Amino acid sequence: MTTFPMTPFPAAGLDLLYSDTEDALRAAVRALIADRCTPADLLARIETGRPHDPALWHTLAAEIGTAGLLVPEKLGGQGAGHREAAVVLEELGRAVAPAPYLTSAVLATEVLLGCDPAEALPLLRELAAGRRVCVPALPLTLAPGAPLPAPVRDAGGGILTGRATTVADAAAADVLLVLADTGLYAVEAAAVSLELQVPLDLTRPPAHVVLDRAPGTRLADPGTARAAVAGALLSGAGLLASEQVGIAEWCLTQTVAHLKSRHQFNRPLGSFQALKHRLARLWLDVASARAAARAAADALATASPDAPLTVAVAQAHCSGVAVRAAEECVQLHGGIGMTWEHPAHLYLKRAKADALALGTAGHHHGLVADFTELPAP
Repeated sequence: MTTFPMTPFPAAGLDLLYSDTEDALRAAVRALIADRCTPADLLARIETGRPHDPALWHTLAAEIGTAGLLVPEKLGGQGAGHREAAVVLEELGRAVAPAPYLTSAVLATEVLLGCDPAEALPLLRELAAGRRVCVPALPLTLAPGAPLPAPVRDAGGGILTGRATTVADAAAADVLLVLADTGLYAVEAAAVSLELQVPLDLTRPPAHVVLDRAPGTRLADPGTARAAVAGALLSGAGLLASEQVGIAEWCLTQTVAHLKSRHQFNRPLGSFQALKHRLARLWLDVASARAAARAAADALATASPDAPLTVAVAQAHCSGVAVRAAEECVQLHGGIGMTWEHPAHLYLKRAKADALALGTAGHHHGLVADFTELPAP
């Protein structure tokens, strides 16, 4: 297993630059995706209705070791941090890869890290080693600072009955983390039933999880569980910004390449001033989004007291940039951009779905206003 130790950073000031370790991690993930998750491969898997690729996930999570980046070495992980996880999500965003990294290696892992180590350690080690996929049984649209959904009911002894809606990657999960009225429980996926939903984003399909006297293993009391979920939502929202940057970067790169090669009136389309202006504005948007996403990842990695504000700023900005970049990609590719065979539609759908995930831009604008004590509209 490849290890990627966390690079130490100064306590004061944000570090937005990529370290050599992060560049090496990026190269490893990008090479894997180029070999195993091409647009043609992705479209073929989506047409089967089973986008999750277990072989790709095993290589990414276990062999490269990305599943344990957020887990300390003493608990069986890589001992890296949020900056390295952000790099992985950038690359997965560039490929709209159908891998449960955000849900399992980030959200579920952060929830488990916030629980009683004695109870959560066995499952945490399994996740860090990439042997199991674990997904929080919570709506992906649940935002930091928002009220948690009503917990499922514990009939006693961890026998759970209830329903969790719009759970992303539920079909790929081996274990579900279920918030019940008596605490947080780990429930085997085989013990629940799923109601698959028609997704907008075909690469991250949601499902409703139905528990009918499903046995669970208690990991935390109600207070600890709520705090752990709140921390996971904050980290997830901050790192989702890096996925959105990856989406925007791919869309910009592919659009520029297309406009350089496509000719009209015996001139490359990219030579027309109006299109140059649109792409220049988009480049500025992507550059500023990258800075915001890097700031959020660094703030999380250093446990900065400004992390909630930095994350809210990143989500408020990066969400819209990803959508604009994907829309420009579809439009400036012309007719081919509207076809199923071209992957542009997958990026637009992921960008639109990510704009709702872990809080809308409007929600995060409201958080920024609250944190800075500025009046919001």
